[in-house]
Formats: sequence, C-alpha cells, structure tokens
Amino acid sequence: MAVDELQAIIQRCQILEEADFKGEDFNLFQVAGQKCLEDGCAAQLLEVIQNEKNKVIIKNMGWNLVSPLVRCIFMYKQEDDKREHCLKILDHLAQLCNPKELFLGLLEQIEQASGEQVCQTVMLLLQPLQTVLLKLQNKKAYSVGLSLAVIMNQLAPLPVPYTKQQIQEDKLGLCQCCNAVVDFAKPFVNEVVKNMEKSSEYNDMELKEELLKFCMKSLKYPLLTAQLEQLEGVEEHPFRHFATEIIDILWDIRELIPLVFLHCKGKSPHWENQEFADIERKNSADSLACLSYLVFVQYFGIDCFPIVFSPSYLLQCNMTHIEVLLKRTEESMLSKGLDLFESCLLRMEDNSLLHQYLEFRNFINVPQDLVKVTILCPIEHLRKKSLNILQLFIDKFDAEGKYTLFRCLLKTSNHAGVEGYIIKNIKDQIHLSLTKACDNIWFTGHHLISLLDLVLLLPEGAETDLLQNSDRIMASLNLLRYLVIKDCESDNQTGVWTTLAKIEQNFLKPLHVGLNMSKAHYEAEIKNKKENRREAHSSNTVCSVTVSGEKMPAMTTEMQLQVLHSALFTFDLIESVLARVEELIEGKIKAVLDEN
Repeated sequence: MAVDELQAIIQRCQILEEADFKGEDFNLFQVAGQKCLEDGCAAQLLEVIQNEKNKVIIKNMGWNLVSPLVRCIFMYKQEDDKREHCLKILDHLAQLCNPKELFLGLLEQIEQASGEQVCQTVMLLLQPLQTVLLKLQNKKAYSVGLSLAVIMNQLAPLPVPYTKQQIQEDKLGLCQCCNAVVDFAKPFVNEVVKNMEKSSEYNDMELKEELLKFCMKSLKYPLLTAQLEQLEGVEEHPFRHFATEIIDILWDIRELIPLVFLHCKGKSPHWENQEFADIERKNSADSLACLSYLVFVQYFGIDCFPIVFSPSYLLQCNMTHIEVLLKRTEESMLSKGLDLFESCLLRMEDNSLLHQYLEFRNFINVPQDLVKVTILCPIEHLRKKSLNILQLFIDKFDAEGKYTLFRCLLKTSNHAGVEGYIIKNIKDQIHLSLTKACDNIWFTGHHLISLLDLVLLLPEGAETDLLQNSDRIMASLNLLRYLVIKDCESDNQTGVWTTLAKIEQNFLKPLHVGLNMSKAHYEAEIKNKKENRREAHSSNTVCSVTVSGEKMPAMTTEMQLQVLHSALFTFDLIESVLARVEELIEGKIKAVLDEN
C-alpha cells in the first residue's frame, strides 16, 4: 500500500518540470517514503531511488527521507537485510540530493542525537556528510567548520574513557568516533595543503581557520581529559592515535610550531560580551597546554622541531601551560601539568637556571601552585610527585635564584610542613657554602642573616600554636644547631654569632614561654579528661570533631587522651632540641671566653 502511494506520487511528479514542484509534493513524498520505511519496504524504496527516471525528484525531495531513514537504521539489527537497504538509500541520497538541503538535513540529525546514540549517529552520517561537503561550491569552509563544531559540541558532554578497561570497552563508542571524525576532516586538510603548495602566499584562510578551530577543540576535549600513557596489552591506544592525527593536521596546515612557540592561534574571535571573551581565552589556554604536553612529554610531532632551543627557553615557553594545568583539580589534567613541568626540568643541569627568570610572573606562581598541590591534593601519588618536582625546580636555580625562591616560599606557603621543608633546603645550601672552596655570598654573611630573620622566629611570638607549627620549629632548631656547631664564633662566616641576641629575643625566649604555656594547657586537658572519664558511665563516651567543614569519625575519651599525650611528646621533643641548642651556644661562648 505504501509503495503504491509512493509510485503514484512519483508518476505525478515525473511529468512536472523541476521548477513546478510544490510544497504539497514534497510533503506527500516525505509521508509516503516514511511509510515505506516503517512498513519494511526499504528494498522497494531503494529501487525507486535507483531508477534513473526519478533522478530529478530525488535531487529535490530526497533529503526529506534522512530523518525516518536514520530512525529505521537504528531500529534494525546489524545483520538485517532491511538495514543494509537503508544504508544503501543513504549513500544514494548523498550522491543525488541537492547538497545544500541534504547538508542541513544531516546536520539536524546529528544535533538531535542524545545519550548513547550520539556517537552512533555521528559515525553513521560522517560519510554522507563528507560526500555532500565535497560537492558544495559556495560557503564550503563555513559548512565544514559548522559540521566539525556541531559534531564536537555533541561529543563534548560524553565522559572520556580513562582506565584501560574503559578504553577497551569504549561503551559509548567515543574512541572510535573521534578517530572517524579525523578521517572525515582529511580531504579538507588535503585541500588546504594543495592550495598552500600551489602558492606561497595562500590567501584563502577560511578553511584553514576552521580546521585549526577543530584541532584546538580536540586538544581540549577529549585529549586534555584522556589518559595518554602507553597501556600494556592495548595494541593501538585510540586516544594516542587521535592525538597523532591532530598533531599531523597542525603540521600539515603549518600551525604546529607557531602554536607551540608563539602562542597564537590565528584570528581570535572578537567578542563584545566579556564573559564570552573569557571563555574563549580559557578554552584556548587549555588547548595550548594540552598541545605542549603532547609535544614535550609524549613526543608527538617532536621530530618536526629544530633542535636549537635551550632547555631554559623551553621551560620559559611552557611555564604558562604548566600554570594552567596545575590550577586544575582533575587528576588527568593535574598529572599532565606535573609531567610537563618534570619533563622540562629534567632537560636542565642543576644550578643552570639564572635567577633573572624569577622576574617572570609564572616562575613565582608555578612553585606556589606546586605547594598547593602538595598540601591540598587528595591523591597521594600526585602530592608526593609535586613535592619531588618542587625540589627539582629548586635544584635547577643558581645560588641567588634559590635564595630568592626560598624567601618567596617562606612568605607565601602558610604551611608549617612546607616551611620546614624549605628551611631544610636552606640548611643544605649553607652546608655547601661552608664546605666548598668557592665563596657563596647568598648563604653566608649579611644575605643569610636577612634570610634567618624569616626562619628563626615564631610567627605569633609566645602565643604561636606550637603543635601546628612543630615541623617549622623543629627545622629551625636543627638549622640553628647546625650553624652553632659548624660555624666558629671566631670565623662567623654565616653571621649567626653577630645576630645571636636577636635570635634569642625573637625565637628562643618566646619558644621557652610558648612551650611552658602549651605543656601546662595540655596537662590540664589530660587531667580534665581523666576526671570526666571517672564520672562518665562508660569510657566509650564520644565527642565529634569537625575538620575543614567535614565531620570526622567520633572520638572516644581514650582516643582523645592519646592525641593529647602525643602533643605532649611533641613538646618534649622540641624542648630537648632547644635545650641542646642553648647548651651548644653556651659551650661555644664559654670556650671563646676561656681562650681570651
């Protein structure tokens, strides 16, 4: 019945001129064609479309069949003959229909897809869409750009497979789809390459710009989120393959080196709305950061680069990208930032980075971001890695650079553990200065005294929270003990003996007072808890503790007492080191007096 209706409409339209087709004819053809597909008559519909006599009708009206055709293809099983007929119909429509009309019809289907059908729809329609675009004469660049933008916008909400198992399963088909999109773009890349080869002054920049936008979007999604390390047992990592293809496109259209080194991405769109401009800038920064990671960590396209750049220049070029990545909290992006930073630093020799680099804003911001990762990141292996990279960064600077960096981190870290770590580094540098033949002015004499002013003091005097600052205090005491032992008063290379009175006033005396107050407070707390425990009906009385807004597991009285005793032990430890330092100072002064 449906086939008969379609044949009747076809016969009526065959006698009409192309210009005489009416809106009613289009509607009747669409309804009859859709009915044929729904009734399982795809084979008969295919015959109608293949009939040479119907060429003009199909050219004008065939695009209306795209929507029902896509629905039917997904309805039939893979091995069903009817599905095969539908696919052939789609191929014929791509060859016969008006390119402009069919282009819009195909794009509409991709835009309407959602959830699990997004990748399936994109992969189904890529080939006909490519065929149609290659036939377009006017606005080809715009249409290619629109197609790629719609496809990437549809893929962007999908989760990127990250683990080996997720990549192998590829549940939504994203891995396969991304590589299919690159194949879709290749003819247009070849067109740009041919035009550039014909003329060194290639002026038709529109298609090139659209391809560049596609590459930038691909770098942000899925590559910035994707796990790109080689996976054991995975012969061809789909995202590594996709990354290789994107790098190849950038190289082919002569944009790879400018993007990596000049940080320009062609014409940046002008937005009157500042919010849109900020989003565009952020997206561009993310994409460029991912590109640097691909080149300098995974070595995609590295063979294209001349080996003329110094390691310090490469570090300078990448610091902006490292800063972008270290500000992210997602594991995939944060780990890329750490890997990129580490890769740049490992190219350099120790003590080779000039202190002048710290005049660049990024060289101050990045170590501060590293400190935040070390303190706040919930992923343990990333915390440890960031601390190792911080040490690597310190090691690369010359003496003045290390000195400046130490001052900066002591003032900005606001974390006793990090401050203790920096103070230990200062001690190591002083040791090198005292044991080396060459004189290092930055960790001896008046420069060191200025640095010790930041180290040998209690932030809030005697009222400083000694428990919270215990790492810093212990590191400071160990440094002072080292200076007293290593530097004789007669030599006074470090200047510590000159400033001893100040150290006693700002550090040692307040520390004594603070220790006495803290110990008294905690001993009173312990006594209190023990008395309360006797009065309570059970030793399992609990109290709730809140840390950073999160309620921690309830603590019994026994657990509370354990914490309090642990605090007292810390105070005893500080007190013993303090006593040893004072004993050493007294001994050295007495020895000098005896000599005199």
